[in-house]
Amino acid sequence: MENEAKYLTYKGKIVFGKQSMPYFDRMPKEYSENEACFVFINRGELSVRAPEHYIDLNEKSGVLAKCLNYFFETNKKHRNASAGIEVIAILLYPSMLEEILDFDLSLSNHKINYDIKQIVINELLENFKRSITLLIDNPELADEKIIEGKLKEFVLLMTKSQIINDQSEFLSNLFSPINITFKSTVKQNLYANLALDEIARLCHMSTSSFKRKFKKVYNESPQKYISRKKIEKAALLLKSREYRISDIAYDVGFESVATFNRNFSNIFGKSPSEYRLS
Repeated sequence: MENEAKYLTYKGKIVFGKQSMPYFDRMPKEYSENEACFVFINRGELSVRAPEHYIDLNEKSGVLAKCLNYFFETNKKHRNASAGIEVIAILLYPSMLEEILDFDLSLSNHKINYDIKQIVINELLENFKRSITLLIDNPELADEKIIEGKLKEFVLLMTKSQIINDQSEFLSNLFSPINITFKSTVKQNLYANLALDEIARLCHMSTSSFKRKFKKVYNESPQKYISRKKIEKAALLLKSREYRISDIAYDVGFESVATFNRNFSNIFGKSPSEYRLS
């Protein structure tokens, strides 16, 4: 299955899109501006790895996110089906919505601090997804007035589904500053198979800044600390014989059994199988 993407634009900016793709390991969410977004799963399953959350998504759930760094991921469980993934995305730009809905976001007081949230797809949202899919597949039907109407409809649906008083309050919460805690982000992603630059991205930092901050907070380099924590967790799991060593290696975030064995031996002086026997 090949990548295939279709988009609808409004005043030069992508607002609705549909993308079909084969399964992948990890894909970063790329931003063009400070837009928020909502993603429907039209086919298949995937997960979202955010700084402090890990969310599984399927056709019954979507994700609403601020402009923060996160990754889409798939794993072996997701890939049982061979049809790949298809997503429908809605991009929300603060300046565009201020103009369409005629209000000033800077005058709103945000009360709810959320960065990313799983949303159950109810019948109203399912019907909305079908309507924008129709427009994406038939762009000749989508003039500016129709797109404006669909953006207004989406904001109203989200406002009601989140039980928020009015649209300005919902958008104020959606575009409020992101709230990322360094230690919580490291802890949440400690056992994921992430490179240092990927963890740094989740912390909204450059790799060099992340390394300096990590050393200051944990008094150890990130490479040594993360490897040690993974091996310590693996040692606990090895005490139970119900887990295969290869599964433990994957569960604590190593990309191969060979790498796991080498790191384990460096810390404990014996292989995982020898440790289990002892």
